[in-house]
Amino acid sequence: MTDTMLDLGPQTRVIAHLAAAVTDEQLADPTPCPDLAVRNLLGHLLGLSVAFRDAGRKDLGATTDTDPGSSVPDIGPGWREELPKVLDELAGAWRDPAAWTGMTRAGGVDLPGEVAAAVAVDELVVHGWDLARATGQEYEPDPAALRASYAFLQACVGDPSRDEIFGPIVPVPDDAPLLDRAAGLSGRDPGWPRTS
Repeated sequence: MTDTMLDLGPQTRVIAHLAAAVTDEQLADPTPCPDLAVRNLLGHLLGLSVAFRDAGRKDLGATTDTDPGSSVPDIGPGWREELPKVLDELAGAWRDPAAWTGMTRAGGVDLPGEVAAAVAVDELVVHGWDLARATGQEYEPDPAALRASYAFLQACVGDPSRDEIFGPIVPVPDDAPLLDRAAGLSGRDPGWPRTS
């Protein structure tokens, strides 16, 4: 978990930049997330951005109560304008110190504000990696967000339910780049896609 407030803005801007470079022809391409095409991954990023924006604002309701696994996400025709706007609102919500205190809810789960922030950061870092890999883009996450994501994933290693959330850990050498180690802890093969 993160002990101090983290500005999500640098990482949300990375996501917005990646999304802006996605072509219409890539929307049906596969991603490292099983059963999700690029369009579904973008839909998930949009949905989680709304949910964690509202969790940060403590504006609890339908957006924070929905289980993200309850349906396959998708995008609508206005996603190119909507996603960067919601990402910016997400970062803004977590700049308020009140977002990090007390209880909130995301994905239908009640959790402390600081834990919700850690989950949001991890989602942005890991799914940024997914989107970059799926669309052949270079990926340089915000260094502070990457460190926070790795710390969160490390803290989840002993949790008996972690495999249901992330999938089995993919072994990665201890001296591998931090991003590769975070990908492995999140159940992803840092070498994805493998052709053999």
